[in-house]
Formats: sequence, structure tokens, C-alpha cells
Amino acid sequence: MSDNKTPPGDGGTDVSSLRRSATGPELEREDLNPDPVQQFADWFRQACDSDGLDPNAVALSTVDEQRRPFTRTVLLKYFDNRGFVFFTNHGSNKAAQIAGNDNVAMLFFWREFGRQVSIRGRAEKIPTSETLKYFATRPRGSQIGAWVSAQSSVISSRSFLEAKFDEMKRKFADGEVPLPSFWGGYRVVPQEIEFWQGRLNRLHDRFLYSKRNGGWEIERLAP
Repeated sequence: MSDNKTPPGDGGTDVSSLRRSATGPELEREDLNPDPVQQFADWFRQACDSDGLDPNAVALSTVDEQRRPFTRTVLLKYFDNRGFVFFTNHGSNKAAQIAGNDNVAMLFFWREFGRQVSIRGRAEKIPTSETLKYFATRPRGSQIGAWVSAQSSVISSRSFLEAKFDEMKRKFADGEVPLPSFWGGYRVVPQEIEFWQGRLNRLHDRFLYSKRNGGWEIERLAP
């Protein structure tokens, strides 16, 4: 019997047979917390209690001045009713893109639960005092690393970074590592938060929280 599948182009690889049917538990409207941040906290706690790697890893999407999208993984450091906070170099591509357009999207994927949470909102710089409080909790090597990398800039080699790290390590050998003026945090203030639970036969459960009139409206979406 002939195979009627359209083959990939020259040098391509057909991965259409790679499939796994999600078998997650049902998610109903009455299961949801009326506050999406609390609902996120419940799912995040379960992800942290599992054996999954880096449950706080989140894909962050921004756009540049040509409206080209960029996505990279950052680490969520804390969250509350004000929003979701990550840290970066203020000279990085993501920081420049946020300065030009503060609309961003975040996506958490917890494979072991067949769950996704997508967040859309506006990113804003957090106060320096808040950044300093977090910076003081970082391992010393990470503090020094913040001084070393002019993030997103072109460098000649790995050895350049390592030499710069050694230089900063010697510079701060006799005391605390100060907070770089070019490094800090951003808070994503959510306008929409969607909870996605994978289900059998691709009939996934999706619920969208939208910020309206000072509160949250919840709607079920088709998978």
C-alpha cells in the first residue's frame, strides 16, 4: 500500500508520527480559584513538588521595533498579586524591546502534568530597592556574573568571559559584591492569564481570565 503522506522537503525530517495523547484530569469552572494568581500558585506549588526540572522556567516573548517576535527562557523569581518578576541586564535585547513596547507574553509548560499557563500583560521595571533585596540573596558567583556579561552583545570568545570573571572576582575579593546599575528586575503585570490542561483526544480544557473593570472574568475556550 502506498504512503500518501506528503514527504518533507530536501533534507527534511518527518516527525508527524511523534505524538503522545494527553490524559490529564478534567478541569471544570468550579475547580478554579476566582483569583488567577492564586490558581497559578496552586499549580506552581504542584509543579515544585514534582520531579520536574526548573518549574520556574518561563518562555518570555517580546517584539522589537520592526515588530519581529523574540522568545527566550528566563527564570521566574517571585510573584504576587502585583505580577510576575524576572531579572536581567538592562542593556539586553529583551530590555531594549520592553523599553520600545512593554507588551509581553510568558508561557510556563509543566510537562509532567500536561499543563500550560500563558500570561499576557505589560512589563515594568521594579524599584532599585526591590532589586537590591533580591540581588543580596544570589550566590556570590551569580552576583559577579552580573558584572561580567554585557548581555546580548557580540564577544570574541568564551575565554574573554572567563578572563572578565576572574578580573571582577579579584576586584570584589575583599567585600560584598555591589549591585550593578545596569542590572535589575521587571514585573509583568497580567491582563490575561490562561490555564491549559491537556486532555484525551486533544479535547483540552482551557480557561481564560481577563482583567475587566477591576476584576477577573473567566471564560472557557475551545481547545
